[in-house]
Amino acid sequence: MTQTPYRAAIVGTGAIAAAHAQALRAHPNRATLTAVVDLDADRAGAFAAAWQAPTVAPSLTELLASHDVDLVHLCTPPSTHAPLAIECLRAGANVLVEKPPTLSLSELDDIARVSEETGRHVATVFQHRFGAGAVRLRGLAVAGHLGRSLLATCDTLWFRDDAYFAAPWRGRWETEGGGPTMGHGIHQFDLLLSVLGPWQQVTAVAGRQARHQVHTEDVSMALVTFADGTLASVVNSVVSPRQVSALRFDFERATVELSHLYGYTDDHWSITPAPGCGDVKGRWYADWSATESGHAGQLTAVLDALDAGTAPPVTLADTRRTMEFVAALYRSAFTGAPVRSGDIGPDDPFFRRMNGVDAPWEGVRAA
Repeated sequence: MTQTPYRAAIVGTGAIAAAHAQALRAHPNRATLTAVVDLDADRAGAFAAAWQAPTVAPSLTELLASHDVDLVHLCTPPSTHAPLAIECLRAGANVLVEKPPTLSLSELDDIARVSEETGRHVATVFQHRFGAGAVRLRGLAVAGHLGRSLLATCDTLWFRDDAYFAAPWRGRWETEGGGPTMGHGIHQFDLLLSVLGPWQQVTAVAGRQARHQVHTEDVSMALVTFADGTLASVVNSVVSPRQVSALRFDFERATVELSHLYGYTDDHWSITPAPGCGDVKGRWYADWSATESGHAGQLTAVLDALDAGTAPPVTLADTRRTMEFVAALYRSAFTGAPVRSGDIGPDDPFFRRMNGVDAPWEGVRAA
């Protein structure tokens, strides 16, 4: 029996919305873009025409009142994610929300409560988890073929000039939630966390090195201890002219590396066996893929979960582990003390905002 395609809507038609529309187009028998919403009516109309969406709704509220949507893709600025996601859940729609999903752990927990009350789901876009290389790496690690995890590095070294921050919501705690830690590196270290599992402790620093017109950091660095004993470093930057997104995992039996920028194929991965462990290389190359990591891969998993009536990935529980890591990094950087998993509870100022106390550079003027 053929299932009717899920009716999808895209809310917010900025740059990332095209990736969502393309992902939907890659699943023509399973999901259909039926509506578009944007505060700018002209932009919404142009986007709808470009992607053959039949409806341009004047607002999310009016779209939801029509009961004509099953899955809402939230591509709006971060400060709007929590209220819009909650509105969707209460109207009976599931949600796929762009990163960062919320501005705080508090907002994320609010969404989780409404999700439980309504039986509808919210998944966060962390598409790098779903690329073939990441899936293969997790499989080999879980099966024990790589041996014990020892060391990892995770670098998101990007460049964003002053013009990038001209958008009024960027670079502000109250609208973006943070700098490259929250909005850029989060993709890479979420992939790191998906491979290495629960983190245990974070010791971090952060600074505003060059983008003095913003309120948030433009660089952060963290040393991380994982529950299995792995030691890792995480660097996030928007001041690095030679851009790269790079992860390295040193296991007992092999080093596995990924070097890309905004998306990867298997060609971006490499494996170096330890002496006497050549068999791991054969396992790595046994199932090669030319497919690029991206939104379409995660949407496949989301649609599979909706078919099965289960929470789509990345679930709110998965997302919370990553967002707790973000909050811990900021708290450690701003207070100068290590932060352990579970330390940030509802009474902690970093639970309600990522700048729970003033950043070290607050009040400091550029030279």
